[in-house]
Amino acid sequence: MEKTHEYTNALVNETSPYLLQHAHNPVDWHPWNEQTLDKAKSEGKLLLISIGYSACHWCHVMEHESFEDAEVAKIMNDNFICIKVDREERPDIDQIYMTAVQLMNQRGGWPLNCVALPNGKPFWGGTYFRKEDWKKQILGLAKTYKTEPNRVIEFADRLTRGIQEVEKIGLNTEEVNFTWKHLNNMVSPWSERFDNRDGGSNGAPKFPMPNAYHFLLKYAHLSNNKEVLDHIELTMDKMAFGGIYDQIGGGFARYSVDKLWKAPHFEKMLYDNGQLVSLYADGYLKFKKPLYKEVVFETLDFIERELMAENGAFYSALDADSEGEEGKFYVWNETELKLFICEDFEIFKDYYNVNSKGLWEHRNYILLRKKTKKQIAKKHKISVSELEAKIVNWKTVLMAERAKRIRPGLDDKSLTSWNGLMLKGYVDAYMTFGEKQHLEVALKNANFLAKTQMQEDGKLWHSYKDGRSTINAYLEDYAIVSSAFIRLYEATFDEVWLSRANQLVAYALENFYDKNSGMFYFTSKLDPELVARKMEINDNVIPASNSVMANVLYDLGTLLDNRIYKQKAIIMANNVKPDMEKYASGYANYAALMLKEIVPFYEVAIVGKDAHAKALELNKKYVPNKLFLGSVKASEMELLQEKFVQGTTMIYVCENKACQLPTTNIMKAQKLMK
Repeated sequence: MEKTHEYTNALVNETSPYLLQHAHNPVDWHPWNEQTLDKAKSEGKLLLISIGYSACHWCHVMEHESFEDAEVAKIMNDNFICIKVDREERPDIDQIYMTAVQLMNQRGGWPLNCVALPNGKPFWGGTYFRKEDWKKQILGLAKTYKTEPNRVIEFADRLTRGIQEVEKIGLNTEEVNFTWKHLNNMVSPWSERFDNRDGGSNGAPKFPMPNAYHFLLKYAHLSNNKEVLDHIELTMDKMAFGGIYDQIGGGFARYSVDKLWKAPHFEKMLYDNGQLVSLYADGYLKFKKPLYKEVVFETLDFIERELMAENGAFYSALDADSEGEEGKFYVWNETELKLFICEDFEIFKDYYNVNSKGLWEHRNYILLRKKTKKQIAKKHKISVSELEAKIVNWKTVLMAERAKRIRPGLDDKSLTSWNGLMLKGYVDAYMTFGEKQHLEVALKNANFLAKTQMQEDGKLWHSYKDGRSTINAYLEDYAIVSSAFIRLYEATFDEVWLSRANQLVAYALENFYDKNSGMFYFTSKLDPELVARKMEINDNVIPASNSVMANVLYDLGTLLDNRIYKQKAIIMANNVKPDMEKYASGYANYAALMLKEIVPFYEVAIVGKDAHAKALELNKKYVPNKLFLGSVKASEMELLQEKFVQGTTMIYVCENKACQLPTTNIMKAQKLMK
């Protein structure tokens, strides 16, 4: 029987799982759209804007305490037009109101709650509130607006001007000059904040920052900086051993609440896992650690098992909670572990730290590692291969037991940008390990993006769910998908992916580009106006859409021999250069672009029937300053013309189109890339 609900609001017609979670609250929630905003203006009511996402623990808590409470709902409904926003569907709205809250409170987070004038200009905001505090705050705001409207309007106008100025950037007219000194000056103060005992940055909580680590890995390798290299290896080891990594089922949680990577905030996000697969694939090329290969393969197994649809689309996230408890799906008590692991429990206990190190809340244990397989095997007088056989068996048994539990909620919308990050992860894994299954999944996902989310004129949709593509895409979608398509071209030498990347870039230049600054807006010129049209400049857990687009322009400009693209990329990097030393991790991806100008950046052309196999062989050496291009036959691409020799496969190592003598020998070609 269909469940009957006491309350139903306008969110019932939305596709976002987060919005649908609130569709039967007594709060009269509305989605963000023109009709809702017009309603606020015509009724002269303040907007109460509440922003979150489906896997957010404290969003659930506030819903249960306040938004499901009829008394609280009455206060909200009487005084406000209440709007619920899924931050993942509408990052443009989230950016504006998060900036407002950060300007007012110097910190932010989710749930994000703002009160704004009917025109959308905010004047108050915060994050999670207990029920009584929430009632008091919103009643006070409604009263202040009635009694002192001019004071409220004046503050909202001032705050909006502040929002418009944050991350605003102009054209840097100083001469372009990228040097090692500049990058060293950026990394040096950054490295003072490294935690060289437990990895990552000092303090807690700890977020995996794959984009930042990716740059540091390239920087340390190319500058031969052992201190930074050791830090990256330590960080990757500690994350892979920690509770933040699902030791049984693979995949990473969003962050660790402590400095040891022990206790995660248990939600698993697609964007983290896509980027971490890329990082560990590159880390394997550099450090050759079997641990990193395990992480890549187990994480991709997790993605296919739990976050992938039949049509090749990737879902967004798994919730932190199940049965109303955070982490319940993932943790174990000792009694059940003894029941399931009948033999070798002492070894299991030692390997996964069923002891004071792994003890968490309510006598439950988070499985994590402290010692290597070699150390455990030696201690228990068994061989490493015997231990590995036991580990496979333990994982099989516990996965089967875990499958009987009530699963965390799945956010089954597919976001174009996040799919691009995961697609690139699959391609990077394939390029490192040569596993055909990874390339097959990548192609299936890329075809979903190209055929379902991409329109004939190069325009993208941002979200997909239940057969519906919705929401005009943002710069992040164009930048990240272009980047993934370029990487897919490197893996397949199928020029259709370069052509599609070029189509997306051309569309972005037409609809997002600001000629005055040389940067890109986050929203299209075709979108309805918000109170500010923002640029996303700073890298975070996900790199900034501008920094990704700058690298895309550089790489595509290189592959297509398009000087204009490369010039635009260099202008973008030069624009942020004055700010990089002050906030290094926020500019890591621009610094990665600068590396392409500071060191030789190789175009590696491989032409002939064995082009794909030779690319995989060549890629076994870690050379981050290169792009592959190639063909199994003669090609009209500018950089491949007259390079085909019948009956053989030739490798050309080139720099700025100037090629060294071709070779058929992998080792010789590798030596030409210093």
